[in-house]
Amino acid sequence: MALSTSEDSTVSGSIFPDLSAEDSDDFGPTQIESLCMNCFQNGMTRLLMTKIPFFKEIIVSSFACENCGCVNNEIQSAGKIQEQGVQYTLHASSTQDLNREVVKADSATTRIPELDFEIPPFTQKGALSTIEGIIDRAIGGLEQEQPIRKATNPEVASKVEEFIEKLKKLKEVETPFTLIIDDPSGNSFIENPCTPQKDEALTVTYYKRDAKQDSMLGIQECAPEEKTENTIAELRNEVLKFPTNCPECNAPAETNMKLVQIPHFKEVIIMATNCEACGHRTNEVKSGGATEALGTKITLRITDPSDLTRDLLKSETCYISIPELEFELGMGILGGKFTTLEGLLTDIKELIVAKNPFYGGDSNVPEKYAQLKEFADKLNEIMLIKKEAHLILDDPAGNSYLQNLYAPDPDPEMKIEKYERTFEHNEALGLNDMKTENYQQ
Repeated sequence: MALSTSEDSTVSGSIFPDLSAEDSDDFGPTQIESLCMNCFQNGMTRLLMTKIPFFKEIIVSSFACENCGCVNNEIQSAGKIQEQGVQYTLHASSTQDLNREVVKADSATTRIPELDFEIPPFTQKGALSTIEGIIDRAIGGLEQEQPIRKATNPEVASKVEEFIEKLKKLKEVETPFTLIIDDPSGNSFIENPCTPQKDEALTVTYYKRDAKQDSMLGIQECAPEEKTENTIAELRNEVLKFPTNCPECNAPAETNMKLVQIPHFKEVIIMATNCEACGHRTNEVKSGGATEALGTKITLRITDPSDLTRDLLKSETCYISIPELEFELGMGILGGKFTTLEGLLTDIKELIVAKNPFYGGDSNVPEKYAQLKEFADKLNEIMLIKKEAHLILDDPAGNSYLQNLYAPDPDPEMKIEKYERTFEHNEALGLNDMKTENYQQ
């Protein structure tokens, strides 16, 4: 086996460079001479380790055999398994929906309910494709064994042929259909072409994996640790430290965790990670209390530079919207944060514009680029108080907070509403399946 790679591939300290349209000599593909399973002669496998925004690190592999012409391409996730699984539900109603880019991990299940069609997990390799590409791949897989079926079982071959025709008709989108990608690893993705606006045709749901899904992904249940008795006062004053890996370069790092009391609100848990290898820093906020009986909706009218200095706690269950920009950010995106209003708007701008993977480099579309630039300019005007706007924090769990500059008096620019959660809210929070009484029965 022969192996060759770029000499300076580890100069920057990370083996997963950012995906870029610019050629780089520092991060070339690794070439491995390997056996062709078609003609059993030696071919060449090329491995490229890179990082795609919203998809963490991936390994792109490409095999080509010069003897028989056999080729094979696939991608594998090199990043960690996410804390939650994700399910994307797309209601396709036009041919434009077929052009959406898709990252499908090998652990994902693909379903089309209208045809009672399902691709089980680990039956296909991971792929970076489109909705149309996913359908074409399914058609190709079914057509592969058709000559054998026609010779051995014509009746089954006829039924498979009818089903293939149904799949081909999906590409014409004569009638709307639903595509569901359910990935327990959380490493799959479907493009939102309406960014930064909400995509009405696409629903994203995050969920907690069950024991069977953990087992399928090779995650073992942690052994129970010995319990130690600590008083509440000791926990509040203690900074807990535990080892982890840096989300940027995957080097060993340390995460600090502290219980903090927010005035006029409740206790929260602040987690901060600092990587000494690449200098990356991150912080995350978790609610230290229970889910509130009522949801909370906070509406702030931004009129003064002092509004940007307000302390803000955004929980993982909080929705964010800015009506003047027709912008809405769903639950789970950006994670939990304890920052200021200006910091939150800066994070939104970075997420929607700077880190958008589908509107930069070779994927740049002039019309969509202009739309994103217009959104960024309007957001800048809001941050400079040149444009009046409203920020809405809608948290079904009631665990988000925005500082009242007039406390303990009411804030004339801020409106706080309490509301009863809907069934969909409780389903997203996992409360519908939660049993708190007689749970041993």
